[in-house]
Amino acid sequence: MKKNKIKTAGRNSFKIISVGFMILVLTGALLLMLPIASQSRTVTPFKDTLFTAISASCVTGLVVKDTATHWSLFGQAVILLLIQIGGMGVITIGLTITRLSGRKIGLGFRGMMQDSISAPQVGGILKLTKFILKTTALIELTGAALLYPVFCRDFGAVKGIWYSIFHSVSAFCNAGFDLMGVREPFSSLTSYGGNAYVNVVLMLLIITGGIGFLTWDDVVQHRHHFRKYRLQTKVVLFTTGLLLLLPAVFFFFAEYSDEPLKERILHSSFQSVTARTAGFNTADFSVMREPSAMLMTVLMLIGGCSGSTAGGMKTSTVAVLFLSALSVFRRKNDVECFNRRISADTIRTAGAILFMYITLFLSTGIAICMIDSKPLTSCLFETGSALGTAGLTLGITTSLSLSSHIILMILMFAGRVGCLTLIYAAFASNNEVSRLPQEKITVG
Repeated sequence: MKKNKIKTAGRNSFKIISVGFMILVLTGALLLMLPIASQSRTVTPFKDTLFTAISASCVTGLVVKDTATHWSLFGQAVILLLIQIGGMGVITIGLTITRLSGRKIGLGFRGMMQDSISAPQVGGILKLTKFILKTTALIELTGAALLYPVFCRDFGAVKGIWYSIFHSVSAFCNAGFDLMGVREPFSSLTSYGGNAYVNVVLMLLIITGGIGFLTWDDVVQHRHHFRKYRLQTKVVLFTTGLLLLLPAVFFFFAEYSDEPLKERILHSSFQSVTARTAGFNTADFSVMREPSAMLMTVLMLIGGCSGSTAGGMKTSTVAVLFLSALSVFRRKNDVECFNRRISADTIRTAGAILFMYITLFLSTGIAICMIDSKPLTSCLFETGSALGTAGLTLGITTSLSLSSHIILMILMFAGRVGCLTLIYAAFASNNEVSRLPQEKITVG
């Protein structure tokens, strides 16, 4: 009976996480419908506010209305609040509010928090939550302070404060929303493509948010003692390093060959970083070659790390799949990494996640291509961006039909909440313990 209760509680936590994001999205959509939310002081259609609210809550960055020119200061504040809550997680915010109200945090709430941030255990979850809040506030305020001199110069002292805070939060939460449409609608950060200072600050914010709170907690505890890190942290740091370096080298040689060396390095580095669910761009993607666009699509699907503000399949998932394949090539029975053995359950879960992402990515990309008669590469780029909550686009988002926008909204929600979370929330777990006879199937 006790075991069944634990499983039921686990399933309920996945339901609450899913419903929590739905409530956040609907609340944001209704607030954005208010006349005060738009600069024209008119009601924005629900389909547009819903798309914007999902994109902000799921820290994606795809937009159908330019954030700077369509939304008022109130509307932008609503979007920023959605980004902040979506980046940190609705359960994290709910637990914080519960603590501030003086109510006792029960075991069920702690379990939900564990599922929400993929924590290894329930023990110490309140301490970890406090660490998340402090770390988020410190990094975002530091990022805003670093961005302020540039934005103060370009937009004035008062407006510069708002721009600094908005872009710092958006970058750390890997959201990709920007206010640079005042220069040219939907231009993102292309006007700062050659500004090394802004590029470096934003890249550091994106990487910091994408690595994950669990990783930073481990690093803070053990400092430079790499051997003491959890296997999860070691895999995250190593895989993240490779996924930042190798694509940057590829972009350097494949793109931007007609630009000066400084801009070429900045563009290559920034696109490698932003593709991992951040959503900003400092270069025009519409002129990007197809091989580069497909590589960016793969990077968007991979995304950031577990327990972070980023979406996607997660770096640890890809690392486990690579290590599993490597063990097959070497004809080894166990999957090993850093002198540790990875469980079969973890490998099966990683395989299921890959299958779900590839299936959704391809099927929806083909569907949008057939619905709107757009190039398949652009459609796949769009669905990969939505599912990986990256927010990058080849410029077709605003021209898509309502049906395609609904597909993208579903993908953004699934990508942020998690495909497995939605499945666990929808279906009861199988408690049968009997095992059927085993028979071998030849593969490969």
